[in-house]
Amino acid sequence: MKKSGKILYWIPRILCILAILFISMFALDSFGSGISVWRQLAGFLVHLIPSFVLTAMLIVAWKYELTGGILFLLVSLGLSPFIFNHNFQRTQSVAVGLQSMVIVAFPFVLVGILFLISYFQRKRNLRAIQNQP
Repeated sequence: MKKSGKILYWIPRILCILAILFISMFALDSFGSGISVWRQLAGFLVHLIPSFVLTAMLIVAWKYELTGGILFLLVSLGLSPFIFNHNFQRTQSVAVGLQSMVIVAFPFVLVGILFLISYFQRKRNLRAIQNQP
């Protein structure tokens, strides 16, 4: 595999891991005073459900880049209106709604696109190797 092929292979995976870690940081708001430790842990685990789902999607994408790329695109673009609506209703600001939507969804749109590019690049390289005399 060429150096550019290795970079294209690893960039979506590393970016996805970093984005999942970023989303996971939001689960830390479940820890607060006045609540029992068990309730805080339960809340923490509930808040980590999106991270678990994204990790499962990454595992699929790691093995099946085409499927994973499409999955990341569909989920991130499909959830964008809900992210916008939630933040707009909370703040009554279109700018905050758009900003939140971009911060949360854009990394996963980018990951999906990069997985698709990696898939088609690898497929093109395999076809070129097979066509050589």
